[in-house]
Amino acid sequence: MQRVMIHKASYADCRQAVNRAFELFPQKIAGKKVVIKPNVLRTSSAEEHIVTNPMILRAVIEKVEEMSPAEITVGDNPGLFNYGDNENSFISTGLMEAAKGYYKNLGNTLQHCRFHPDFMPEVGVSQEIMDADILISLPKFKTHGLTVMTGAIKNSYGILPGAQKAMLHQIAGSPERFHEVIVEVFRLRVPDLFIMDAVVGMEGNGPASPELREIGLVLASDNAVAMDAVVARMMGLDPSRLRFLQKAKAAGLGDFDSDAIEIDGEMQVLPDFKLPPLGGEAITGNPAIRELMNARSQVRPKADPQLCTACGSCVDHCPVSALSLQGDLPQVDPALCIACFCCQEICPEKAMALQ
Repeated sequence: MQRVMIHKASYADCRQAVNRAFELFPQKIAGKKVVIKPNVLRTSSAEEHIVTNPMILRAVIEKVEEMSPAEITVGDNPGLFNYGDNENSFISTGLMEAAKGYYKNLGNTLQHCRFHPDFMPEVGVSQEIMDADILISLPKFKTHGLTVMTGAIKNSYGILPGAQKAMLHQIAGSPERFHEVIVEVFRLRVPDLFIMDAVVGMEGNGPASPELREIGLVLASDNAVAMDAVVARMMGLDPSRLRFLQKAKAAGLGDFDSDAIEIDGEMQVLPDFKLPPLGGEAITGNPAIRELMNARSQVRPKADPQLCTACGSCVDHCPVSALSLQGDLPQVDPALCIACFCCQEICPEKAMALQ
């Protein structure tokens, strides 16, 4: 039986809900590498409620600090690129201050991982994510124009730095296939604990909708499928209609059936909750968004000969060996490049431009 906690909370008193989450889903923190990953879509203000609220992040960090000494890292890979986006997004949202000095740019280090061959043979994942003994995911209660809702499973899409996210959007080609992509990414490193910011949620055409919803809850679980199933029902949606939950259940990652989930608290359906179209037309039918995805997935790194010193750092750190020194300048093999842009982040001379 899977369990999902539903706890009344405001941002001022959310620590009580966080304490309860760790009681229900205990984690052996002592001496461990703990990575805390909020949902950081892009640069915005905390008042827009596009990202996990800083008060939730701070409450989780302080709880982990109090439990036992641990090596804590806080980070995410916002947007479709990682250069500049990561730190700027954390600063503008207030999450940098809330991170209490534990922030790390997760776009700077990568681990090469095999992926589903129907999409890409391999992807680059933030090294800190893969090295974590305990991974705590802090999703946001929101809608999403392509996947209908974004929650515990979708929050893991941010373990991919760079334009890989845009590339996978493009390769998927349809909402149904993209539902499968996010499950495959989620499976690369399944988080150990999920604590969801549902104090203020989002409805309408998320994940950056201006239509906010006062909900006054924090949810928690150690199973993403169960959590997302509960969120779907709260939104008035049958979870069995969501392709990513179908895929996750078939992969043995959890169960969305109501009789397989124990609720700690009280679940209520939000009246008149506004959902985006179930088929993903809100994104796939938007020519401007498709053009953006296509353009970003085609970007590749190129060395500036005026700045490059041929130190070889970019070649050494490329997770797929797509770079090689030819003369005094690194050259990229576009057939191998996975658009993670680790080379651009690692270059000490800032010589790698993205074109």
